[in-house]
Amino acid sequence: MSMFLGLDVLGVDIPSWRDKALFTPGPLNTSGPTKQAMLRDLGSRDTEFIEVVKDVRSRLVGLGDGHEEYTSIIMQGSGTFGVESILSSTIPQDGKLLILINGAYGERMLKIANIHRIQTVSLRTAEDDVPDPKSMREALESDPSITHVAVVHCETTTGIINPIEEYGKIAKEFNKIYFVDAMSSFGAYPVSLRACNIDYLISSSNKCIEGVPGFSFILAKIETLKATEGFARTLSLDLYAQWKGLESDGQFRFTPPIHAILAFRQALLELEKEGGVSARGERYKRNYVITLSAMEALGFKPYLPAEKRGYIITSFYYPAHPNFDFRKFYELLSAKGFLIYPGKLSHADCFRIGHVGRLGASDVKGLMSAISSVLKKMEIKLTE
Repeated sequence: MSMFLGLDVLGVDIPSWRDKALFTPGPLNTSGPTKQAMLRDLGSRDTEFIEVVKDVRSRLVGLGDGHEEYTSIIMQGSGTFGVESILSSTIPQDGKLLILINGAYGERMLKIANIHRIQTVSLRTAEDDVPDPKSMREALESDPSITHVAVVHCETTTGIINPIEEYGKIAKEFNKIYFVDAMSSFGAYPVSLRACNIDYLISSSNKCIEGVPGFSFILAKIETLKATEGFARTLSLDLYAQWKGLESDGQFRFTPPIHAILAFRQALLELEKEGGVSARGERYKRNYVITLSAMEALGFKPYLPAEKRGYIITSFYYPAHPNFDFRKFYELLSAKGFLIYPGKLSHADCFRIGHVGRLGASDVKGLMSAISSVLKKMEIKLTE
């Protein structure tokens, strides 16, 4: 098992120590140079740091095909902080939010909206299906007071990919502000902000760009963002104020995660060197294909049908065997140097295997070998 895949592609040395391979939706395994980028101390008002922030923000807009129409805002905290920043500071007091929900992260958006007393309409769909565009259209037709629409791109509850471009066309047709939570997809799935008619896209430093935890980032349509001054329901999560500060002097209103930003800039350079979003997505897709083939050969069944699965993370049913205990299964794999992820479904017993991070074919094959070994140790045979 290698600590990171693609070391030969990126031209770095394999370290003499190894972390566990993280087959999770994030935080993820990161490269040696990304970790090493944090071994510096810069002041938050240093010219050098301000230039790093400027470069990171510019590169993020480029990744989203945003050009001069969009800007990027770094927001301290995890991805959920970023989602709350958008919901709490860009919807007016008389606004109304339609949330397309087919998993735990759509439900989390609803919880955030309720805490801030934002009027909401929920369009819930089963966790193994995508929200129906026709139902979205009907909801907008029946309730003209809806002003904003939100959806999760890759709902990591299951790994399903929702059709954000189709939703975006409908949102634009009805002149609604459109939010996309691309937490687990941005950097691995090509997303054009303009083609999808996205007003706000949110992702995180520790997902497919392969940085470390510490901040989220929002790609915002400048024209839409400018209209939100004074909407914020909080001080620290005020997206407009954060943007104004970064635009005026390049500085954060409150202490920035300096080391995480330095690591993220290195991760962005490595993404570019790997061949960009498409190349990274292809590596993750190979990880997914190897995983699926081996797991099915071992007798495991994926939760989603093939046409609805993405290549970020895959949910598998618990096997119907009396000896299977997920906690024991997890701990035995962890002892071998591999971490998988528990399930998050509301109605089915599943676990999840991620395909992202600085991992590749050799790491996936190592995990599959470890799973085979653990099944034998647990005296579980799923195939004849």
